[in-house]
Amino acid sequence: MLSLQGENIKLRALEPDDLEFLYKLENNTEIWEISGTTAPYSKHVLKQYLDNAHRDIYEVKQLRLCICDTTDKCLGLIDLFDFDPQNRRAGVGIIVSDEEQRNKGVGAESIKLLQDYVFKILQLRQLYANVLEENARSIHLFKKMGFIEAGVKKDWILSDRKFKNEILFQKIYK
Repeated sequence: MLSLQGENIKLRALEPDDLEFLYKLENNTEIWEISGTTAPYSKHVLKQYLDNAHRDIYEVKQLRLCICDTTDKCLGLIDLFDFDPQNRRAGVGIIVSDEEQRNKGVGAESIKLLQDYVFKILQLRQLYANVLEENARSIHLFKKMGFIEAGVKKDWILSDRKFKNEILFQKIYK
């Protein structure tokens, strides 16, 4: 039986009680560069998002899960996006919101749990991730989890009036 519970963390669906966590995370301008956010989110808009978060991945083509510790404290989010069941692939994005929780295995365990889910339950063949060339931590994480660098998207992200390269990572399940 597949579980979204690991040794130190679990992945779970978004709950209405996650509003404050989501509000703080989505309005953190330090991550807007990687999330593509260009304006703050209101609590009203985020509540509407939470009210619809239960919708099926086959309908909305995405799935957002909370990364929680053993006490159910939210540590971050892991997302499936661009879900494409026809071609059996999806993108993955991850954020561990608390700097103190980074580099402690939270990201690796989260990706492992997500991989088990997408390859066994959703029957996907591949996951991909887009990582800024300067994001050494994420590059290390995805390589550690068996993702292979597939290419570089030159001048892909405009940030602070400078263009940045983004690396495409893929993991193909065989």
